[in-house]
Amino acid sequence: VQLQASGGGLVQAGGSLRLSCAASGRTFSWNTMGWFRQAPAKERQFVAAIRRSSGTTYYADSVKGRFTVSRDNARNTVSLQMNSLKPEDTAVYYCAAAASMISSSVYWGDNYHYWGQGTQVTVSS
Repeated sequence: VQLQASGGGLVQAGGSLRLSCAASGRTFSWNTMGWFRQAPAKERQFVAAIRRSSGTTYYADSVKGRFTVSRDNARNTVSLQMNSLKPEDTAVYYCAAAASMISSSVYWGDNYHYWGQGTQVTVSS
């Protein structure tokens, strides 16, 4: 599975951005798509995830109520709508996919098999 993330950019605090992740190749082989982010000198952090089949979503506490993850199975695309952005949301955002995992595993990047190249999100104060 190849993943292509897009949609990053520069936005002022309080603004919105929409990230997209397009999957290609063996697209039947993933069932969970996750978003992670990594700021300079910080560890990679889970942001959100969605199950391809059920649409069940998972969010980090820091983004609940502000970010929404969704999927379009027909287009093999997962999106992350980010509203009320804060400077601390600044990071490189990565999408990642996995074949299958239990719910408690979606929060850990090591459980994902495929990764996109990352897209920069910068929120100015």
